[in-house]
Amino acid sequence: MRITYVQVSVSGSKGKPIRCRFLVDSGAAYSQLHEEVWSKLGLIPQTEMEFSLADGTLIKRKISECLFEYQGISRHSPVVLGEKGDPALLGAVTLETMGLVLDPFKRTLQPMQLTLASK
Repeated sequence: MRITYVQVSVSGSKGKPIRCRFLVDSGAAYSQLHEEVWSKLGLIPQTEMEFSLADGTLIKRKISECLFEYQGISRHSPVVLGEKGDPALLGAVTLETMGLVLDPFKRTLQPMQLTLASK
């Protein structure tokens, strides 16, 4: 299995957008920003949630939201405010909000096949 990284711009209430390298982690619900990035963007914690790590350890992290921009697609999405040592992750909620999906064979982000219920 290969790991996929993408360059994404993130924006908050202050400062210029910051371009970040994110690990695409479709197994993670929320995206996560490095502490130095979210503090520069002026993100303010809105709530706190509990998360389970791969080894089963439970941790709490603060949650906010920011604007993600990737290849001309811009959407607001929840974001975990990472602490020291936490990686930058692009999670499933952000991917779905942007209408993107990870192609497991090409290891690239592709437009999602969107469906609606019919009458």
